[in-house]
Amino acid sequence: MIIKNLNFSFGIETIFENVNIQLPEGRKIGIIGVNGAGKTTFFRMLLHQLEPDSGTITFSKKTRISWLPQVITDEIPSTDMTVLDYLLTGRPIASLEKKIQECYEKAAMSSNEKEINTLLNKVNQYQMELDYYKPYQAEEELLKLISGMQLENEMLDQPLCTLSGGQKSKIAFLRLLYSMPEMLLLDEPTNHLDQNTKDFVIDYLKKYEGTVLIISHDIAFLNAVTEDTLYLDKNHHTMELFHGNYQQFEKILVERKTRLKKEAELQEKEREHLQKIIDKYIHGNEKKAKIAKDRQKKLARLEEHAVVVEKEKKTATIQLHQGRESTSFPLRIEDLCFKYDKNSKRNLLYKIHLEIPRGEKFLIVGENGVGKTTLLKLIVGILTPDSGKIILGPKTDIGYYAQEHELIDLDKNLMENLKEFDLSEQQARGVLGKFLFTKEDFYKKASVLSPGERSRLSLAKLTLQKANLLILDEPTNHLDPETQRVMAENLKTFPGTMILVSHNPEFVDRLGVERTLILPEGTLDYYKKETVLKYQQLNEKKESH
Repeated sequence: MIIKNLNFSFGIETIFENVNIQLPEGRKIGIIGVNGAGKTTFFRMLLHQLEPDSGTITFSKKTRISWLPQVITDEIPSTDMTVLDYLLTGRPIASLEKKIQECYEKAAMSSNEKEINTLLNKVNQYQMELDYYKPYQAEEELLKLISGMQLENEMLDQPLCTLSGGQKSKIAFLRLLYSMPEMLLLDEPTNHLDQNTKDFVIDYLKKYEGTVLIISHDIAFLNAVTEDTLYLDKNHHTMELFHGNYQQFEKILVERKTRLKKEAELQEKEREHLQKIIDKYIHGNEKKAKIAKDRQKKLARLEEHAVVVEKEKKTATIQLHQGRESTSFPLRIEDLCFKYDKNSKRNLLYKIHLEIPRGEKFLIVGENGVGKTTLLKLIVGILTPDSGKIILGPKTDIGYYAQEHELIDLDKNLMENLKEFDLSEQQARGVLGKFLFTKEDFYKKASVLSPGERSRLSLAKLTLQKANLLILDEPTNHLDPETQRVMAENLKTFPGTMILVSHNPEFVDRLGVERTLILPEGTLDYYKKETVLKYQQLNEKKESH
């Protein structure tokens, strides 16, 4: 892939400026850069969803490109089509076979030699495309992916409209891998994946013969998969390719920053020295003035080639406080049962019994689709149980962080999204500033925000609720590692109660979680990282049999 003289701006905001770079094909490349550096924008250009203001992006040959976006809710149709039928559409085998058959039938009916030759040429083109998709091995390859991605057999017959967010992510990823693109664009691909599924994806991508471009905040995943790192520099609006994974890239970057800092310090000393001579001699006699002018020229050359040290990246300020203390038990759940299909005999949640004491940090784990998010929505009151009780203490104030950012009004701008909290304009601006939003962002519609920005806006709203019971559904998705660290530190010292769903064991480990609810069994256990992983593996073995 060759990028020449690439320029692109959103209004007055420059994203890329005169970018010239060649990316090797057939490599696994991590895409790194701060929020707003243009990572997802670059993907959208490769897909021709956005066109550059000027410049070109060219490939050595026609390339089949497929994209896994960060938010896949709208990518999967909410219809009665089964999961299996949807997966099969990943390769257009049936439609190509139908086109070939139609061409043969038209040729058999025609007596026009020119028309027949045209139809037979089309058959050859369709057949070449069909051969690419390996129709005779396709079913076996799909079954291997289904097994590797830990998809339950019963889910294959499930309508798409009944899937949870985590299930949609896994199915979209599976279909993408099955579709055999020559280039994979993966935007935060490990969100919603448990460790075993992640291990399968890592192994699959290592063996994948095409080009893979990956945007991810999952450092371990990047280190395991990528061979090169493309750094998008927001300050200079450029791209730079480094050989090696994220760990190697970070080492090079640290060494470069150290070197540049020393050079900048030496330049500053030289600048001060030249300025002293200029100040001393500029108003002196002719000889001294000549010396001063000579030093002015040297200072101008120094300024022209000045070393610019990149500013340290700002981190969001997250401060969670409870407004009032809850009662001794802010939440009790008694024999809770729930199912989406009221005609079904199978409960998604069955006889869940919990008592959550004040101040406990509590984790819910389990495979995608077993009802983790559903249980949180039942506690919050978005859903109603079929039987059983959810009893909130009289002083329980709930703060809810929704996995898909459903509590953000996408039709309103950022300031309007904070109006419910009765803040002055200055206070609202201050809150948004703490979460790294600039004055240019304040009046943007929330619909144009990236998933990472939506996560930060959701966190901003959460801090304003002053809740004493936090309900958190995959809060680290789309957040960079530094923001995850800051959030973990704040949650660890939060005096209230917390119920958490997360696939991020490193994040959970920092919080001081005490107990774990394991679904679908509904069993309780004391939290240990190893125990959670063990239960995940046991569940996966059951599903594969």
